[in-house]
Amino acid sequence: MTTEVRVPTLGESVTEATVATWFKKPGDPVAADEMLCELETDKVTVEVPSPAAGTMGEIVAQEGETVGVDALLATIAEGEGKAAPAKAEKTEKSEKPAKIDSANAKASVDVMVPTLGESVTEATVSTWFKKVGDQVSADEMLCELETDKVSVEVPAPASGTLTEILAAEGATVQAGGKLAVLSSGEGATAPATQKAEEPAAPAKSSGKDVEDAPAAKKAMAEAGISRDQVQASGRDGRVMKEDVARAAAVTKAPAVSAAPAQAPRAPSPAEDAAREERVKMTRLRQTIARRLKDSQNTAAMLTTYNEVDMTEVMALRNQYKDEFFKKHGVRLGFMSFFTKACCHALKEVPEVNAEIDGTDIVYKNFVHMGIAAGTPTGLVVPVIRDVDSMSFAAIEKAIAEKGARARDGKLSMAEMQGGTFTISNGGVYGSLMSSPILNPPQSGILGMHKIQDRPMAIDGQVVIRPMMYLALSYDHRIVDGKGAVTFLVRVKEALEDPRRLLMDL
Repeated sequence: MTTEVRVPTLGESVTEATVATWFKKPGDPVAADEMLCELETDKVTVEVPSPAAGTMGEIVAQEGETVGVDALLATIAEGEGKAAPAKAEKTEKSEKPAKIDSANAKASVDVMVPTLGESVTEATVSTWFKKVGDQVSADEMLCELETDKVSVEVPAPASGTLTEILAAEGATVQAGGKLAVLSSGEGATAPATQKAEEPAAPAKSSGKDVEDAPAAKKAMAEAGISRDQVQASGRDGRVMKEDVARAAAVTKAPAVSAAPAQAPRAPSPAEDAAREERVKMTRLRQTIARRLKDSQNTAAMLTTYNEVDMTEVMALRNQYKDEFFKKHGVRLGFMSFFTKACCHALKEVPEVNAEIDGTDIVYKNFVHMGIAAGTPTGLVVPVIRDVDSMSFAAIEKAIAEKGARARDGKLSMAEMQGGTFTISNGGVYGSLMSSPILNPPQSGILGMHKIQDRPMAIDGQVVIRPMMYLALSYDHRIVDGKGAVTFLVRVKEALEDPRRLLMDL
């Protein structure tokens, strides 16, 4: 049975592409979803996977040819009996590889997508730490997956050699799907040897005519540059779009110095495009963008501001920070003071700690505090549960532990769900004033900012005090202006006189 390999959908308004590279040749065995070739359009590169397992048949569209959507690229001969042509074309390589391959097949181990968490059904392959042919040890990290909230590392289920990667970086995989294949046992080292022989193939074809990337040809035409002026960096000497950009930058310089009086030429759209970098948003960033926009579209969000004199908190912290560290083994920071102050204020203004469910208001008789934390991949909000019943030391330990896990990408989905109120500290980045966005379905979020010495009028005199602006964003559907202002004033009072927290005033 023969299966046709056709050009996939290339994107909106894109009708044709150029065959850039074939990764397989006629007679090669191929696995289902294994990459067969790469197509180039004006904007993106498209990989074409094999629709079935079998043997590579005829290649209809050669490298450099322009093909339309759904055009026939090649054929795949399905079934085990089709493996013979591969041996016929590789007679010069001895019979050893075939024997080793069969040994590997007997000892192959599948690398599967692990459980991703409650209600999470898919992930994106973020990074492969190993490549085909590499030796791996049991439990060694093979790749990292990204879900909407957390990163998941995938360890090797056994020792051996990575023989096949089925899901490349950027691919979306389902829970329980297959990521790669390992070969274990005596034949484990064979694929590395086999792969080592493969790079010699391009050298034989280096003398043939090479079709440049379509985007590169278009850029050369617009910039008025001939192919001889461009140094190619692509495979088999193929000119890529970025090569044209470099050549354009070099050829422009003499023209400017030769005619300084002439007005500078505005860069063409193609030249600007060549200097751009297009990067796909991570799943985490997509989720952040969607949730923040949903928050703006759903809640009647409003922000009220106040400022707090941090003199007393700073004095108390400086007085006890050494003893605190010796006893509890954790540093006394400002976050525990703010957390305690918010819990105190939420008791007086409970609607800030509530949420809307249809036509009902759900009041929370507990505080699960979300502490926003910046990570290299985006903002996440781990939740500290029942923080209203915790001590200063327990709060500081929980914040330190959750922050470290967030930065390492180790937080689980459960650790970021169920929050009732959130604190966001933009002051650590130097922010002086901002309006935080609600974390739905919560009805309130407190924004902390930079502590800055400012002249203040106190008892008829101007004195310098360490001041911080506070911002409370709230859902006006459930929280009235009076409640929001009262909440912020109670937080201010508790911080300016921390003894009030001890006496519940």
